[in-house]
Amino acid sequence: MTISTLTFRTNALADMEALQTALTQTQAELSTGTRLPNAAANPEAMAQVNELNMQLAASKQYVSNGNTASGNLQLEQSALTTATNTLQSARDLAIEANNSAMSPADRLDIATQLEQLQQALLGAANGTDSAGNYLFAGAASGTQPFAETGGSVSYQGDSQVNQVQISAGQSVSAGDAGNSVFMHIPAGNGTFITAAGAANTGSGSIDPGSVTNPAAWVPDTYTISFTSPTQYQVTNSAGAVVTAGAYTSGSAIAFNGVEATVSGAPAAGDQFTVAPAGKASVFSTIAGLITTLKSTTLTGAQITTRIGTAIKQIDNGLSSFDSVQASIGGRLNAISAVANGAQTQQTQLQRAVSQLSDTDYAAAVTQLSTQELALQAAQQSYASIAKLSLFNYVS
Repeated sequence: MTISTLTFRTNALADMEALQTALTQTQAELSTGTRLPNAAANPEAMAQVNELNMQLAASKQYVSNGNTASGNLQLEQSALTTATNTLQSARDLAIEANNSAMSPADRLDIATQLEQLQQALLGAANGTDSAGNYLFAGAASGTQPFAETGGSVSYQGDSQVNQVQISAGQSVSAGDAGNSVFMHIPAGNGTFITAAGAANTGSGSIDPGSVTNPAAWVPDTYTISFTSPTQYQVTNSAGAVVTAGAYTSGSAIAFNGVEATVSGAPAAGDQFTVAPAGKASVFSTIAGLITTLKSTTLTGAQITTRIGTAIKQIDNGLSSFDSVQASIGGRLNAISAVANGAQTQQTQLQRAVSQLSDTDYAAAVTQLSTQELALQAAQQSYASIAKLSLFNYVS
């Protein structure tokens, strides 16, 4: 086969240009540290790297979301610890006040202390983060959740809470709505609430009572009436007699799966009620306790009954706070576990990206040396052959 001089030169120059291009690419890999300066270098590998980087970015965002949620939850936990301590102090004062030896002045002094605790509790409930967002306002974090008007506290926040995604398939609540934490505390003992009649003249008082058989409880308003200091009967809201019996101070009066204990010396005609419990707030509970201790018209028995109810509702509030804190702890643990898993995932993703895009310096140096030798050989070969001519052999 005959090869013309022009064809030889064209092919030789093309080969040397390809070798020069490959050499330049290898030099670029060594200087930049990457084998994928652009998509054209290796489209398939670049597509894989882009997908891995998207997964890596998403994982990092989930961790960032979790860190933000964790910070908010820790602040909420701190606020609830303050609220718990405050409510416990209120309980201690209520127990102190529930003593027949206390004078009106003593109770008034305790009421003043309770007013201070009420403000401390309100401050904890209106706690904020470093950006001024309210912890217990639900989704309306810019709105002060609790407002006090005329001694009554109302909730102004949102009942919904922000959900934060901490992984592809898991979200957590970044907080708790204040109405569920502070406002929806079970009243009385959670099933029913007891009260002494306003017109009672005896010294009988009634405790908060308890449920002995939930299946037998029929929600209704029951009245315990004393037909004499030693006899009572229980009627329902329709006036039907449910039970009756002889009264002994400190003995439980039982009916329909519940029981309540009346103590002291009720007078004939005195009445006590047992009614289904609704919901109360920790603020209204303390406010009611303050009103009771400041009263100059309630009898000692009525004060004892109301203080007993308040103590029970404070206990309900403390239980509610404990439940919320346990929930917060569970969410913090979930965030931590997901973050630990994400760290492992990110390491694996980064390794995969590195394997696809990072320069293998040992291999690249060897390749560069080989390419340099190949280019030099091609150049020398071209230079040597290019000198050949028939005229060199004509004498």
